[in-house]
Amino acid sequence: MARYVDLHWKGDYEGLSRRERKGGLYRAYEPDVLAGRSFLLQGETAADIADAEHEILRLNGTASALRNTEALARMILRAEALSSSRIEGLVIGPRRILKAELGGAGADATAQEVLNNINAMSVALEHALESEITVDALCDIHRALTKETMIDRFSGVIRTEQNWLGGNAYNPCGASYVPPLPQRVLPLLEDLASFCNDNALSPLAQAAVAHAQFETIHPFVDGNGRVGRALVHVVLRRRGLSPNVVPPISLALATRAQEYVKELARFRHEGSFSDSDAVEGLNSWLSFFASCTLHACKNALEFERRIETIKSGWIGALGKAATSTDLLMADAMAGQPLFNATTMMQATGKTMPAVNSSIERFQKAGFVKQVNAGKRNRAFEAIGIIEAFTSFERNLASIADDTAVRKPERPVPFGS
Repeated sequence: MARYVDLHWKGDYEGLSRRERKGGLYRAYEPDVLAGRSFLLQGETAADIADAEHEILRLNGTASALRNTEALARMILRAEALSSSRIEGLVIGPRRILKAELGGAGADATAQEVLNNINAMSVALEHALESEITVDALCDIHRALTKETMIDRFSGVIRTEQNWLGGNAYNPCGASYVPPLPQRVLPLLEDLASFCNDNALSPLAQAAVAHAQFETIHPFVDGNGRVGRALVHVVLRRRGLSPNVVPPISLALATRAQEYVKELARFRHEGSFSDSDAVEGLNSWLSFFASCTLHACKNALEFERRIETIKSGWIGALGKAATSTDLLMADAMAGQPLFNATTMMQATGKTMPAVNSSIERFQKAGFVKQVNAGKRNRAFEAIGIIEAFTSFERNLASIADDTAVRKPERPVPFGS
């Protein structure tokens, strides 16, 4: 049964204030195990989950009809990784991170952490294709996430000390939440992995429960939120619900951050999972998660339509002069709006002369501009894509899906 454990913290005399130096009582939470547990879904909750799963399937079905699913998937995956970073406080505009991806100026510490987050999401999705989700897989995702950051020495290492959320850095006595004791972390992670490999729950419900349990365990020194959000996509990909496109659920969660924290707290019940409070907390969390998923899918579908309109405009304007390289370039630029000839050669499989000729045609038509000086190592931007990407992120920052109708609930990018 889930319970709180009452403990005493020994004083730390390195604290600056009296409150930071003194010891005191605190309560660490120990959750129920998940493997073999029954989950009672109320009728409305089950309907919410089914609606959200239908929209994920629609997003992936629509994307599979595109000439290049990878372009859309790449941009939405980047949005998901960026938004997950913003929840952790790493705020950075899309143009800056795209420049860092390309290898240009701007690859500072913040950009590196966000790039790691994108890499971690890719690692997570690779693990989804494996036969089982393991504790080692979760550690690999964390390792990818925290590589070359301030907590590099803890990369992929399960914590051996108590951590907490809120309060101060010296003791957990005033913390808003204290995760399980260190000795309980590995058994709980093993239980979580076992749950993730079971198919008893529907995919989205399983992903939502897995995410909440991971955040409850908080197994790493830092970076737990981003790994927990990546875990959502591991489950969805493994269960076949999102084979092509990852819905940007983290963007929707970030928009409703206060509700997110509140619903996670409701998920953490005391006593038996069959108690009424536990059932209500579970269903409230699942309905909230389904609502965020619907919000994410709706905006992702609109983003896809806008990108397709831009691409159609490019090719339509080139008319009969459009070559097979131009068609491939249009698809590739949708996913890599900041690029150079080498990256386009790799993306299209075409020769350097063919790519350079295509870039010139897009430049003359006014769809591509050079963004650095000189004739060597030229970098280019596909006009309109970053603006569409920024608009996509901004709309998801508003509960009304439009920042002109309702102000954003969180900091939003302006394209820098």
